[in-house]
Amino acid sequence: MNSPRRKLRIAVWYNLPSGGAKRALHYHLAGLKARGHHLEAWRPDVQQLDFMPISEVVEKEHVVPQTIKHIPDGPLVTKIGKIAKEPENMVASWDAQGRACAAEIEHGGFDVLFANTCMFFHAPFVGRYLKIPKLLYLQEPNRPLYEPLPRLPWLPFVPAEHPSGIRGLRARFLFEIGRRGAGLKGLAELQNARSYDRILVNSFFSREAVLRAYGLNSKVCYLGIDSGIFSDQSKPRERFVIGIGTFGPSKNIMLVVEALGTIPPAKRPPLVWVANMQDEPYLAACLARAKELGVDLQPKKMISDVEMVDLLNRATAMVYAPRLEPFGFAPLEANFCGTPVIGVAEGGVRETVQDGMNGLLVDHDPVEMGLAIVRLLDDPALARRLGEQGREVAREKWSVEASIDRLEAELFGVLHST
Repeated sequence: MNSPRRKLRIAVWYNLPSGGAKRALHYHLAGLKARGHHLEAWRPDVQQLDFMPISEVVEKEHVVPQTIKHIPDGPLVTKIGKIAKEPENMVASWDAQGRACAAEIEHGGFDVLFANTCMFFHAPFVGRYLKIPKLLYLQEPNRPLYEPLPRLPWLPFVPAEHPSGIRGLRARFLFEIGRRGAGLKGLAELQNARSYDRILVNSFFSREAVLRAYGLNSKVCYLGIDSGIFSDQSKPRERFVIGIGTFGPSKNIMLVVEALGTIPPAKRPPLVWVANMQDEPYLAACLARAKELGVDLQPKKMISDVEMVDLLNRATAMVYAPRLEPFGFAPLEANFCGTPVIGVAEGGVRETVQDGMNGLLVDHDPVEMGLAIVRLLDDPALARRLGEQGREVAREKWSVEASIDRLEAELFGVLHST
């Protein structure tokens, strides 16, 4: 697709941690810059800079601090008062950051705002205060507000779930503050989301999630993978499986450990897990369970893309089991490397993994996942066929260039429709 002749002045807002969403944004901005658009980015001073820096792919990056009032040391009564005001302080602080960014953007002569998911308030405040056309790429709604993880935050306090005595009173106090905070945060996010002229999402599953959470329409604008980074190097396949993603409960690594534990020891492959971030208690629990089951779990943190691509090229398969993953970059990265995927048939994974084409879809069941792993280990021809088909499908449907075409069309679309 040829890029439209007009070059846009695009203001970008983001606050993303290390991971797939930031990688996607880096791809988007690099592609738009290569097509001649002028890009300037705004961010708070609390996001990570070491992973795929956005400053590399924009003309200028503006840092507008977001000040969270921390609870000071002092008398208990003072602390209680500060804790009680924390939800309001959080909303007010992020609102002020968004307002300050908007003021700078309004004076910059920009054509359009390209906002991205915020890791605290998923729909950012900046959209409320701008008059120019506004587009939000929302990776997903704020899941803890709308999903029972492990329970919905706005449900009433249940005494049986908490200790008694002073500890129980403290638990109830913190629970009620958290419930009130969830309500304030949810209301703010809904108002923020309504302020955008167009919301883009990464999958049809995410489109439905936005509709359930906010009652708003959105449009699927699929992401893509950079084949200059992820490619098939034709290396011999080795007897291990790989997982990629934050080492935390949402990625459901424990299910993969349990699945490997169902495989007879003589056939059981090691599990190499690559993560940029990790929840230390969860990692410890997974390592303990792996030791109990005799599973060789090998966590790797913050490795280079070169090392990750090498692992993908040597693994028998990728295992992917997150709960209700909105899209999932990792399976497509594996496919670009010619690696088949064993994925749980949930969320957006059902849009990227086609059973029998580029991998195998299984239920959320360790035994079924274990059988799928053994199937690919025992049948190298099947694993090779799925990997080759996955590579071709990925090249045809999931290229980064096609994703830039889609995003660019949406930017011009929102500009001409407002």
